[in-house]
Amino acid sequence: MALGSGNYNKGLEVPNAHKALDNMKYEIAAELNLPVYQGSEDYWGNLSSKDCGRVGGQMVKRMISMAQNQMTNQ
Repeated sequence: MALGSGNYNKGLEVPNAHKALDNMKYEIAAELNLPVYQGSEDYWGNLSSKDCGRVGGQMVKRMISMAQNQMTNQ
């Protein structure tokens, strides 16, 4: 979906989280040595589905870890 499309943030519980999630996505891509850089916003057409899925999977793992840490610190 193109940057600035109206419905992108529709599903986010915290609409301001978009920037943090985007930063996490590019941080993980860099750790996996994938050739995408912030500023190339939303065009990852040169990557395989497998690589894109690896980024998404790592994002989910980190978010689950963050939630577990937050739950145990309360």
